[in-house]
Amino acid sequence: MQSGLLFHDMFDFNVASRPEQMCIDDGIQALSFAEAAVAVNRIANGLIGLGLNKGDRFGYLSRNSADMWLMYLAASRTGAVPVPLNYRLAPAEWTYILDNAEARLVFVGPGYDKAMREIAAELATVERFISFDGGLDGALGYHEWLEQQDASAVACTIQSDDIFYQMYTSGTTGLPKGVVVNHANYAANIAQTTNMITRLPEAGDTALVVTPLYHAAAVWIAAFCTARGMSIILKTDFDPADVVETLDRERVAFTFLVPAMIQACLTHVPHIARRDWSALKMLMYGASPIAEDVLRRAVSCFGCDVYQAYGLTETTAILTLLGADEHRRALAGESHLLLAAGRALPGTEMRIADDDDRPCRSGEIGQILARGPQIVPGYWAMEDATRDFLKDDWAHTGDAGEIDKEGYLYIRDRIKDMVVSGGENIYPREVENALFDHPQIIDAAVIGVPDPKFGEALLAVIVTDPGAELSTDEVIAFCRTKLGGYKVPRRISRVPELPRNASGKVLKQELRKPYWGDGDRSVG
Repeated sequence: MQSGLLFHDMFDFNVASRPEQMCIDDGIQALSFAEAAVAVNRIANGLIGLGLNKGDRFGYLSRNSADMWLMYLAASRTGAVPVPLNYRLAPAEWTYILDNAEARLVFVGPGYDKAMREIAAELATVERFISFDGGLDGALGYHEWLEQQDASAVACTIQSDDIFYQMYTSGTTGLPKGVVVNHANYAANIAQTTNMITRLPEAGDTALVVTPLYHAAAVWIAAFCTARGMSIILKTDFDPADVVETLDRERVAFTFLVPAMIQACLTHVPHIARRDWSALKMLMYGASPIAEDVLRRAVSCFGCDVYQAYGLTETTAILTLLGADEHRRALAGESHLLLAAGRALPGTEMRIADDDDRPCRSGEIGQILARGPQIVPGYWAMEDATRDFLKDDWAHTGDAGEIDKEGYLYIRDRIKDMVVSGGENIYPREVENALFDHPQIIDAAVIGVPDPKFGEALLAVIVTDPGAELSTDEVIAFCRTKLGGYKVPRRISRVPELPRNASGKVLKQELRKPYWGDGDRSVG
């Protein structure tokens, strides 16, 4: 057992020190820290009353809400392990996750009774449902259930090495795996990142959380804001006009947006640069590459410190950070830094390894390996997968990259996204970065498609500015000015937008399907 900081400890500190300050506002309910503490205690006592013991799993299916955030804080006190469900998945995919997790209980958020009804009878271990809408047969009504619970504090017997939550990977490279994250991972990752931020948001500042709370990035952002004593405005969905209006009206000091969200705000909201952004201290982005033009426009528009975060669900959230100073250097002429994912957080070791786990030479591309206090213990009920991930105590990220002499990490691609064309290894990220340099291309993804001569050939899927007239020959000619001949895509496909998961990552499997079908094999 390990004693140490627990996930809810900083929330408790802020309850005691600023009880009347607003804790969270989701547009339906706005709760002070004192009011949030009452709700957290009720949820915690309710979980215990339903017989959930430390280590028991329960599912939570909902769009963003204050109740969902309070659930994380309540579970932290009891030791029951939340399994947040991606509401964008199909019901059959929820079944796999809930069965794999051996969930005993499922919270069903507003609007999801009908979908849950499709699978309720099939779930192997679920004993009870709690429904927000009250339209699920045999389920407890959430609001009535909550009102009946004791509001006194739960006696906490949790240790820092106990599991805090179990979050399933997006499954972009196979079946989802349940990543187990403990309290020590969280305490370390918040402290590591805080120490790298030069102009920290302060207690009493307002934060905007838009990304979904079933995802590691959003939970980390909300935890960071709560630990800092900030007031969270939580959005159910992303709407660029609403986000810009909220940032302005509420004098928001901090937010996290994926690059596609930043792009949408800058492109689709008129007169965004004319607003007063003096309150905005810090904008963080991550999850996918950002075009240099979009970043320059964002910095020019908002005028705040900008940070890029890179990490995985398996690294709690953040592994490296590209700071505000590096962004200023990049925009002042060192543009190569815009392609960097930053330096390793304090207490984190990183190295680049070949297929046999031997260290690569400086400048060579290989798999990114890491170790540090934010690396999770592994996967639920998957010993082989855990052993592969934590081989020799190094986390194998599955991402390909290189580290330069200054210690900056450059992500080149996911190992499984690498394209082998005519015997040459091609990392699509490098080609995508070249495409981003074109002034009329606002989004891009590169995949390998079947080719009778080379096994695989490159296809660039692009999104262009509205009204842009850009021919395939023009795109190819532009790429030739940036890339070696074998890296130039021979085919171009135009789409209105790229398919992405909630974290902003492009779903390349969806792009590959028309060319490779639904089989496991999507390489040549």
